[in-house]
Amino acid sequence: MTLKERISEDMKAAMRARETARLGAIRLLLAAIKQKEVDERVELDDAGVLAVIEKLLKQRRDSIVQYEAAKREDLAAAERAEAELLAAYMPAQLSAAEIAAEVAAIVAATGAAGPADMGKVMAAVKAKLAGRADMGEVSKQVKAALSARP
Repeated sequence: MTLKERISEDMKAAMRARETARLGAIRLLLAAIKQKEVDERVELDDAGVLAVIEKLLKQRRDSIVQYEAAKREDLAAAERAEAELLAAYMPAQLSAAEIAAEVAAIVAATGAAGPADMGKVMAAVKAKLAGRADMGEVSKQVKAALSARP
């Protein structure tokens, strides 16, 4: 079963259980997936769906920060609930040590010589770790690994 099919099945289950908050979040996700497919005129695979989920999660995190700054805990709680539901569809996140090992292997495989090769390394890392690691953290580790090189 593909990720998109799993999300559709979860929507049907939420409808049967009359879970309005969960149903709303899943519908929002399916609408974002459909919008991406229409915009790009393609059928999204699991990697594409994960990219959409990542984007929605980032939006939720940003909204939570903004709502907390504005002292709107009610809205922040709603965003947290949606983020939790969306995170359930993401694969297990890698630890910092696992990310460091992957980054070291990719730096060695690409033959990166220094900070000038950051783009090449990030492209390879993003392809391999998409959805399984926070790209901000990965970027920091790539930068540190490349700075250590002569």
